[in-house]
Amino acid sequence: MGKKRARWVWPLGIAAAGLGSFATLMLRGCWHRRMGWPIRYDDEFSYQVCTDCGIKRLYDDGAFRAYGPYGYDVEKLIARHRVAYQKHMERVQEEKVAKKERSARSAS
Repeated sequence: MGKKRARWVWPLGIAAAGLGSFATLMLRGCWHRRMGWPIRYDDEFSYQVCTDCGIKRLYDDGAFRAYGPYGYDVEKLIARHRVAYQKHMERVQEEKVAKKERSARSAS
């Protein structure tokens, strides 16, 4: 009786795994595996486009890699990048000031 059960359990497991993979693909959508060549937007920014779904992502020419979130509007991606960069620079400046204050306190 154990042999009969083993015969039908194995194919059932494969079918369940296949359905699970299919459901994941349907819920996830495009995996953005086929990104096109980088396109120059202006002197400062470049982006790539997924050839399957058309979504865009900013591209760093110096590092030769895409970065940031995906989006359909390049201008919104650039605006989001500029806000994030500005916040980063403010944090760096605050850390410099705090470090300078700590060194001044320890010197006196």
